[in-house]
Amino acid sequence: MNYSELTLRLSPDYTEILMAELAEIGFDSFVETDEGLTAYIPESDFDETALQELIAKYSDQTAIAYEVISLEKRNWNAEWEREYEPIEVAGQVQVRASFHALDARFRYDIIINPKMSFGTGHHETTAMMLEQQLGLNFAGKKVLDVGSGTGILAILAAKMGAQDVLAFDIEEWAVENARENAELNDCPQITVFQGTIDDINPPTHLLDSTPTTFDIVLANINRNVLLREIPIYTDLLAPEGYLIVSGFYEHDAPDIEQKATESGLNMTRKMSNREWTSLAFQKL
Repeated sequence: MNYSELTLRLSPDYTEILMAELAEIGFDSFVETDEGLTAYIPESDFDETALQELIAKYSDQTAIAYEVISLEKRNWNAEWEREYEPIEVAGQVQVRASFHALDARFRYDIIINPKMSFGTGHHETTAMMLEQQLGLNFAGKKVLDVGSGTGILAILAAKMGAQDVLAFDIEEWAVENARENAELNDCPQITVFQGTIDDINPPTHLLDSTPTTFDIVLANINRNVLLREIPIYTDLLAPEGYLIVSGFYEHDAPDIEQKATESGLNMTRKMSNREWTSLAFQKL
């Protein structure tokens, strides 16, 4: 099967939105880039008119440039395996695919087969989130993973001793992938559902309607979502609970910090890597 490759250059604030929209018109795999997004679709399913209508829908909100090329037939699994190398985080975590060998030097071994979703640990924001997690005590804690993608953050939380980890994503394929990865890593304490933060209280995905609070909330999402939802995360946090966020550039950090402070949080740690930033807060 031949594939068409779409390269989008746009603001990072819109990459997740465009990814979701592109999935609706048949694109089935995505790679986040420094310039925006690369997406793939079987050549027979590609509809340029639908793509142009989608670009026009967002053209008044952000500048978007795109290019489409045809890729020759190839063994995509073999290509992916050659490109996907294990990563190390702070000398304690190794993130690898199932075809890589276990390395006993690392305290935490995480197996991620990413399929279509992000969160292999290769992106700076994911790696920083993992490193931030290493600085917290997860033993016996209740954890919420917002926009879980592959489930990598939830899996580390579980491996660090979390008692109950709730994860969600808006994309069905991401939810399926996170569930598969949780099972692959033997993490039965992880529950993954498809939905948004609005589905937490009342917890429509659970039989128990008791309001839910969490000791730790993890959110590796874009700036606009964080600015809108940080007050909600704060309400969901137990007293002295922690919020760890990433998914935004360093120049956006003051806005994120201000929103967190206004919501009753105190910043405890800031990390930056190649202009990307992660912040950790504690509820006052």
